[in-house]
Amino acid sequence: MPHDAKRRIPNDKPLAHAGAGGQTFYAQRESQAGLLVTDELEKALTECKTLVARITKDCRARNRRFRDIEFDIENDTQRCLFGLTRSEDVSYSPSGVERVSKIFNNKHSFFVDGVDSSDIVQGRLGDCWFLSALSTMSTSRGLIEKFCVARDEAVGIYGWIFFRDARWVTVIIEIYLFEELTEAEKALYHRDKDLFNKSARTGGKSLYFARSETEGETWVPLFEKAYAKLHGDYASISGGYSCEAIEDLTGGVSTFIPTKDILDPDVFWREELLRATEDRLFGCAFDSLDPGRRGNSDSASDLRVNGLIGGHAYSVLRAVGFNGKRFVVLRNPWGDSEWTGPWSDGSREWTEEWLPALKVLKHGFADDGEFVMEYEDFLSNWDLVEKTLIFDDSWVMSSRWLQVTARQATAAWSYGDISFTISLPAPTKAVIVLSKLRVDERYFSEMSGNSCWMFDFVVFKKGKKDIVAESEPGRMFLRSVNAEVDLEAGEYVVHVSLDHAVNPEIEEIDPEKTSMRKYSRVRTERAKSQSIASNFEPRAVLENMPIPLDVLAGQDLMELEAKALDVEKALALVNGEAEGEFQEKDDGENEEDEDEADQEKEKEVKVGKQHRKRGSKRAQKKSAKSKMAAPPREAQDDSDCEETNEEESSEADDEASTMDSSEEGETEEDLEYTVVLGLRVYTNRDAPAVVGGQLRHEMKASMAVRLHI
Repeated sequence: MPHDAKRRIPNDKPLAHAGAGGQTFYAQRESQAGLLVTDELEKALTECKTLVARITKDCRARNRRFRDIEFDIENDTQRCLFGLTRSEDVSYSPSGVERVSKIFNNKHSFFVDGVDSSDIVQGRLGDCWFLSALSTMSTSRGLIEKFCVARDEAVGIYGWIFFRDARWVTVIIEIYLFEELTEAEKALYHRDKDLFNKSARTGGKSLYFARSETEGETWVPLFEKAYAKLHGDYASISGGYSCEAIEDLTGGVSTFIPTKDILDPDVFWREELLRATEDRLFGCAFDSLDPGRRGNSDSASDLRVNGLIGGHAYSVLRAVGFNGKRFVVLRNPWGDSEWTGPWSDGSREWTEEWLPALKVLKHGFADDGEFVMEYEDFLSNWDLVEKTLIFDDSWVMSSRWLQVTARQATAAWSYGDISFTISLPAPTKAVIVLSKLRVDERYFSEMSGNSCWMFDFVVFKKGKKDIVAESEPGRMFLRSVNAEVDLEAGEYVVHVSLDHAVNPEIEEIDPEKTSMRKYSRVRTERAKSQSIASNFEPRAVLENMPIPLDVLAGQDLMELEAKALDVEKALALVNGEAEGEFQEKDDGENEEDEDEADQEKEKEVKVGKQHRKRGSKRAQKKSAKSKMAAPPREAQDDSDCEETNEEESSEADDEASTMDSSEEGETEEDLEYTVVLGLRVYTNRDAPAVVGGQLRHEMKASMAVRLHI
């Protein structure tokens, strides 16, 4: 996807301005204010359809099928399968690549009799969480169909949309898929090609990754491929939470609910589970596989709890009350391996008296991965319930994103590093979400440094001491936390507590030992994602920022350079320089080149000394044997800086500390030790929020000093 051109629009600038004490306040961008969730979706649908139509027209004019050079699984297999590094535990070895029409012997359809949870069968990839999300979404009529926006199966092009961070993005894929052939099938191919096609490829059963249980149906493997491309490769979508996938697919907001934390099961049944597929979707899982738990086998490789698998995501299809009992219908994305306890398929509980319940539950006995549990068994067997709220056109969203520099992990565990403000024009029900970038731990996880982030927040009404709301606790190191609360009109402050642990097992990427093409793509995606932050420093990653085609369209480089110069002049005026001063500075550039070069050289020496000290600090972090951060700077040994003695090093520190941060700038390496946090606020349509933000590390005086004044 091209980089979001909106942030280039002059009236969409971050609106940062200095407040009292020199701190910077980041007001809300216009493009992030009062977004209508469904209106933005409709806009994304239109843009995706337009792009697919343009590519299709071009392919037909050239008499060619569509070939996706960005995600070419046939000619660029390793880059599409694996990330920057290849773990020893991850080994994918598909036997080949073929187009859908060949795999299905020309007897295929994108949907066969619509979408059903029983369509989904997991393949060789550990993405049960994603497939479970598809299974859960299939219970909401028309939801799955909406996200494959446009397709031309003859040309072989499919256009999808996904929600990422604060906007919808388009993903275009081609018709080719990975296949897996057994040795017997390979031998069959050499002897009789027609026989091979009839046996090995029947109903798409030769697919290496996910497939549909319905013969000749193609939407499941193509949906999985589009999701893999969204995250850079197939390996990046191995392992996760199903509710986070639902967020990516719907723009919803997820909450993790430990079943042991449910105070009143009756209220949870009545106010939560019974609303499944209405405005919320549910999944469930349990983590631990304790051999002592009832129902587990003696084999460590095949532990079960009454047929249920630990560390595996299941879908909640519906909750139904019948004849005084409460039932939950669930599904395993494998398409088999069901619950074997009470009310399982064919169990003794299904007497003649209870058989009519099957029609109400919309359930039948079959080895298809779908099963029934009584509500009490549901609560006692699952450790975690994942809930995702789905928004309709009665909601709007506003957001603010900031790039936050972490303090030492040994610093006080406290709120106050970052705050957001929320202004509401009218009373509203609000969903407040604090999150990090969604692709931070997938697409460019290997370049995101060795910090594992955790955060939470509290909400106050401005000028009041009482807490209005706080984020709901769930699991550690999640990508988002949220709170649902009814708010009055007025001003609110959100204070964030940011915590991080240093993982010494994460090593720096060595570009020389990875594919440079993959490395370049990942750096570009990271730069695009981080640019959502209002205080993003593009200079640090300028070479990784792509130029959108709509910016280049119809103009040569000289025209673009002239426009860039006009923008530079405009920025100079915004910064308080008179037009004459800018012109005089421009005219005198040649005369000042020599002096400027000397100043730059002197600055480079200072910054170089500072960066060498930073490098020493990072090296100590990465060699740490625990999850504690490196000791404070004063206690560190800088003996590896050969060019400076202790006195010179101290002097360099003093000089560097007085340098203006805008002069020094950030490097791409610096960005590995920051996290981009965003506050999204969903409110009623008639009460759109305005969101701002502040960072403590950008203030001229520390909070601690001010408290003592």
